Amino acid sequence: MRFLGNIEAKTDAKGRVFLPAAFRKVLQTEGVEQLVMRKDVHEKCLVLYPESVWNEQMDMMRSRLNRWDRRHQQIFRQFVSDVELVTLDGNGRFLISRRCQEMAEIEQAVRFIGVGDTIEIWAVKDGNGPFMDAESFGNALEELMDNAG
Repeated sequence: MRFLGNIEAKTDAKGRVFLPAAFRKVLQTEGVEQLVMRKDVHEKCLVLYPESVWNEQMDMMRSRLNRWDRRHQQIFRQFVSDVELVTLDGNGRFLISRRCQEMAEIEQAVRFIGVGDTIEIWAVKDGNGPFMDAESFGNALEELMDNAG
């Protein structure tokens, strides 16, 4: 499952937004009916996980955490406590709750970014938002690829 693209949209007064058609098509092709949404761990954005991808993440996390370690349990609890289940309506819309809108500082305009097997939802604001400037990106990519080989 691969989500690609950078698409802007607007939420309505109730916080509903249309999932871009390109992303809905990927979900339909894969037979995905339910998504999981949570705030990103590092950034002020929301992440949509297809249910199967979320389950893989949970299995991987659980395999690395000891149920009998208090700190591990706190990490797991905090990670799963901010989760909301998302189902698209017949028109391809879903609700971004007030709580999630506040966590991601979403007012009305949003940007959906396909990031491989997940979709990020960012508030549209002035500036580059989640992106580096072109020169920094080129330098970082060059350094990364030089170190990869």
